Parts: sequence; structure tokens; C-alpha cells
Amino acid sequence: MPLKQIETSALARDNYWLKALNEHIAYLRKNSWYYKDQLVWAGPEAIGLEELADIQNFPFTEKDDIASRNEDFLCVPMEDVRDIVTTSGTLGGSVACYLTQQDLNRLGVNEAGSYVLAGCSKADTFQLLTTIDKRFMAGLAYFLGANELGARIIRSGPGALQLQWESIQRFEPTVLVAVPSFIPRLIRYALENGIDPNKTSVKKIICIGEAIRDENLNPNFLANRIAAEWKVQLFSTYASTEMATAFTECEAGNGAHIQPELMFAEVLNDDGNQVKNGESGEVVVTPLGVEGMPVLRFRTGDICHYYDEPCRCGRNTPRLGPIVGRKQQMVKLKGTSLYPNAIIDELNAMQEVSNFVIELHSDENGLDEVIVKAMLRGENAVASVLEKLSGKLRVKPRLILTGNDEINRLKFNENERKPKILIDHR
Repeated sequence: MPLKQIETSALARDNYWLKALNEHIAYLRKNSWYYKDQLVWAGPEAIGLEELADIQNFPFTEKDDIASRNEDFLCVPMEDVRDIVTTSGTLGGSVACYLTQQDLNRLGVNEAGSYVLAGCSKADTFQLLTTIDKRFMAGLAYFLGANELGARIIRSGPGALQLQWESIQRFEPTVLVAVPSFIPRLIRYALENGIDPNKTSVKKIICIGEAIRDENLNPNFLANRIAAEWKVQLFSTYASTEMATAFTECEAGNGAHIQPELMFAEVLNDDGNQVKNGESGEVVVTPLGVEGMPVLRFRTGDICHYYDEPCRCGRNTPRLGPIVGRKQQMVKLKGTSLYPNAIIDELNAMQEVSNFVIELHSDENGLDEVIVKAMLRGENAVASVLEKLSGKLRVKPRLILTGNDEINRLKFNENERKPKILIDHR
């Protein structure tokens, strides 16, 4: 079925998903030791989906399931594995994901589709400010995607401000792929060294790993900070290793689109029911066409807003807003439940805060404790920060004044593949 038809026709999309999900479930029953056990409870092999809603009869897959029975998810002989990646371990220890040649090809198709969503083409030159080593899937995916698109690629990697600008000035990339919190540092280096970012070739930045929009899909403080000094288009993305697929914004900036031929997604409330347009819930994904380590109804733990009305770009595919929070990272302070992302957003918007990390701990009574380690500027900064947090969130985390070097040591661990603003010690 042509991709354009799936993107614009809800009936064509749902019919595609119904057929693809039945094929996916049959593949799991035949090849996955884990799902051979799990799908016994879903009935005889002849039972599949008669309609999409029937997917709710099948069990969820949890992160802990993959961690505890990692190799039982592998559906091919180990000699067919071509690449091994691992999760970042945001919510626990990392687990392995085994990719076949077919999976690598699919990864390229996925990210090429993400680039197309962002209005990119083979005429673009991509500068990848992401690591392609350290068993990191995202860096590999963005490289394979640009290659699949037939575009030029500059693998500059993370950090190295001088190298980034040397590459931009010499090779004239039109698109950067980067963690958005790195961009202000890139801008500051340029301005300090007589480089005008707006006179360079860069037109777009694909932002990975961090939000650039708030829950109402408006640019957040970080996005506005970048846009104030660099007139580039910013595109939000959302993905994980287990998904092997990315959600990416189109040029309308109206939420990150699913690629329907590569994934079936649910966004569920606490009762396990699909939320309505504009509501938030947990993202549950079933990546399609994965050969090595496919999963069924994988619970990401991520809470996002869901949108299913047609997009201004003409696509009819479901979209997601940025991550509001992660279920396992919710904290309860003095009777108030909140996600740490809310604290992060507030701190990012405060002029008094120049750098920070957040640590989550459990106190001697087993209650949640939030510690903000921050470098502040200005008179009465401590009182001002605490007052603003209390006014917006109705809670006051513990604030510890810390030097810039110590914060960066916590944030930029050489063994990590991306900066950690939130560190959960619970």
C-alpha cells in the first residue's frame, strides 16, 4: 500500500495496521521464546485480531521483562545478528538489542522518513552532533537515515565546539542533528569568536533526547532561547531503543508524527483505555517489521499528549506531544504529585539559574526527596528561585548551591551517551 495513502486515509491506515499486527503476532508465536510463553494466555494460534481494538486482549511487555529475559526476545540465530546496541538505562540497567541486516535497513528507512517529515531531502547536508559509538542506536540511526536518503553526512560527534564550527564553515551543512541543550553553547562559542550563526548554511536542527515544546505544543524556554539568536527551524523527535522507530515533527510543528508502516502506537490512561484527542497517557508501542528483537505492546513508561485530528500538513497519522514525565520518575512531595520535568522546565526559564542538575532520593522514612544542585546568579537568587518554584508547583525542593564544574561532572559523564539533567537514586 503506498505510504501517502496510509498517511492521508484513516481507513487505509487502520486496515494496514490490522494486517500488519496479525503478521507480527504470528511471527512472535513462531520465533520468540518469550512470546511463546506469554501468548499461550492469549488463546490458540488461530486467534488474531478481528479489529484493532482486539489488541487490548494481548499482554503488555515491560522494561523489566526484556531485562530479565533479554536473549529470549531474540527471534533469529545469533549468527544473523549484525549489530548490538543497548538501552541508555534511564530507568535501570541497560539491556541489549540485537539487529539483523534487515533491522539495519529498517532503521535507515525509519530515519529517512523522519528527515522527510522535517522537510529534508537528498539535497541536504547533515551534520550529526551525536555519538555513533558507545552502543548508541540513535547516532547509528541518524547516519543510516541520511545515507538512505542519499544525502551528504558530516559525522562531527558531540562536544568539540571548535570542530563543529570548522565543519559548518567548511562543509556548509544545512541540517544539524543534536541534543538541543548543546545549541546555546554552540551559539555562545560562535558569538565569542566572531561567527554570525545566521550567516551560515544551517537552516534546520533535528532535536533529540530533550523537549523543545511544552505540553501545549508551544516552543518552550530552551527553544525560544535558541530562536532568539539563531533563526533556524527546530524539529522535535521522540524515540527509544526498544521502539527502533522515531516520532518526528513535520514543518507544521503540531506534534511528532508516527510512521504508520513502521509502528502501531497506543496512548493509554490508568484504566488501560485509549485516551482521546488532546488527552495524556502512557505511550505503548508495537514496532512493525523488526526481525531480530520484536516486541508487542511495549510500555515505555512515558506520559505524552495524544493527537489524532488531521494535521495542517495534510497527514492523518496520530501524533504525540513531548514527554510530560515518566511514570517511574513521578515524585510525591508533601502530598503533591509531580513529574521532575515540570521542575526542569521551570528552572530552565529562570534567569537566576545558570546551570543545574536534579537528584531524586528516598529519605529515612522512604519518602521522596528532590534535591536541586544549581549554580545561581544575582542577589537574593536562592529566595527568588524557591519562591518561583513554590508559586508554580506548590512545592519547594531542597536547593544546594554548587559550582559549575561539579554540576557538569554530574551531567556529562564520559560513560553516558547524552547529558543527564535528572539523576534518580531511589
